[in-house]
Amino acid sequence: MLISSAGVFAQIKEEKLILDKKREPEVKKIDKKKTSVQKEKNYPPEEKSQVPVNYEITNVPATSDFKTSAIQGEDISPKFNEQYQNNYFQLGYGNYGKFLADGNISTMLENKMEVGADLHYLSTTGLKKEYDWNSKQSEASIGAYLTSYGDIGKFSINADYGFNDYHYYGIYAMQPGSDTDVQQKVNRFKLNGYYDFYANDILNDLRVKSSFLTDKYGAKETQASVLMNLSKHQLNISPQNNVVMNADLGVGLETLKTTFDLVDQNSTNTFYAVVSPKVTFFKGISYLMLGSDFSFLNSKNSNKVLPEELKNNKFYWFPKAELQVAATNEFKFYAGVDGGLKTNSYSDALQENPYLLSDQLLLPTETKYRFYVGLRGDIDQNIKYDVSGGFAKINNILFFEGNDIFENSTLPPRNPYDYANTFSMAYDHGSVSEVKASVQYFPLANLTLDGELSFAKYKLDHYENIYNKPLLKASLGAKYTMLDKKLNWGAKVIFASNITTNSFEVKDSAAMPFYYSSTENKNSTVAGFADLNLSAEYKIHKNFSIFALGNNLLNTKYQQFNGYKVLGAQILGGVKITF
Repeated sequence: MLISSAGVFAQIKEEKLILDKKREPEVKKIDKKKTSVQKEKNYPPEEKSQVPVNYEITNVPATSDFKTSAIQGEDISPKFNEQYQNNYFQLGYGNYGKFLADGNISTMLENKMEVGADLHYLSTTGLKKEYDWNSKQSEASIGAYLTSYGDIGKFSINADYGFNDYHYYGIYAMQPGSDTDVQQKVNRFKLNGYYDFYANDILNDLRVKSSFLTDKYGAKETQASVLMNLSKHQLNISPQNNVVMNADLGVGLETLKTTFDLVDQNSTNTFYAVVSPKVTFFKGISYLMLGSDFSFLNSKNSNKVLPEELKNNKFYWFPKAELQVAATNEFKFYAGVDGGLKTNSYSDALQENPYLLSDQLLLPTETKYRFYVGLRGDIDQNIKYDVSGGFAKINNILFFEGNDIFENSTLPPRNPYDYANTFSMAYDHGSVSEVKASVQYFPLANLTLDGELSFAKYKLDHYENIYNKPLLKASLGAKYTMLDKKLNWGAKVIFASNITTNSFEVKDSAAMPFYYSSTENKNSTVAGFADLNLSAEYKIHKNFSIFALGNNLLNTKYQQFNGYKVLGAQILGGVKITF
């Protein structure tokens, strides 16, 4: 379908348009040498060093950052790296009352210091013809950052505030009136600091991150972390055999405190520490990495239902090893084993499912071990691919389970989250078998094609099926530029298979007129979907462009979560000024 569309290609991708902007992958990417504690992708914001830096070429998986056309609104403003400018502002408007406004401004001051700011706003009036009650949404973020370039490293600090004002509109088991209040609002504030040394000599980098979240129903969450990487690279341990060694030590500390005021009034207080030593032996493009994670977790969970506080004080050890055997850049076989502990926060879960009840039990996910094998390569800088498969044993696999009603009374008013229209974080031990594949193809200098596929089969100890996770996800995308890069076309098609979920049927009781009876259906199915998206941007002048975006052009009001239909076909047009 893409190839037959008259050469109208380009990658549409999600652009958060705040400090942690996502960039499209390249055939080869300049990336700093990897260290023990994994760096957060594209953090801090994209900068150019004023001081020469020693970097090496590393292969980066070809991945897509695109999201489906959810009612929250798509942040997929067309961005093309060939004409990238920091200073711009754009406005767009479309059907469903969709309004987009964002911009970025930065300037370089004296003494190699850069300051800048980002602004973003997106809103939609929702599905007025599908739901009698309100389904509109608006989200915004504003941030400021400062970067100072020194002689031996660079220092960055950024702060941003954002909100998401939306509704729990996915009501399927009841039929409330048009004046029903189902509003939710989430506020977030983040403050991050970062110091990166140009040379990987002992102290590599240091990061401090903090965030604070509140919502309409009294939830409060504070999260902070400190991550430090120590390293000594390019040690010639066997000059005769051309073997060099990198030694790394990552140290991380994290705290999480969350309290809720609704229903069970859950409370979580967590302290997490990790030490990650590793050594890597290189010979050409082949290597062997050996390491470990030594972790300590202290957590406390309580609520008004539990007879006493749940405490966890435990040390963990996780293996880390990877072998890559490669004769050429075209074919690199790799295999490895890893594991680790991940703290689950309310803030992170809302990014995946914004319709969570404002009362969650937060438990860490422990990947006891994960074995994987794969093949990747870079063929003549025209085709980049990565295919892998793996098996993992995991404790507290996180997924989302639909909630029943909380109050049986039919007397109004009813709480916005009490229509069987919210979800809770659920956990189970089990295993997962995965297959992943991604490819990028560059047939022409102005044409890029990409595709990716992921398959994940879960086997749980207590649940028959995992809820709200598709077995198969795939995407096809492309981007095409013409007229001396003045005209840019894009396309992205996203596929997902059926998902299993739980649902409820709510009925009035004849015996008790002010009482609801509810029957749970444990194996409901939400149908899979295909989502077609197109974009175009034309540069009328070097400082002025017009653009158009088309989302979900197959006009399928599919559901990402039970009851939550997405917007139908969406067309948004606008203008962009760069300066």
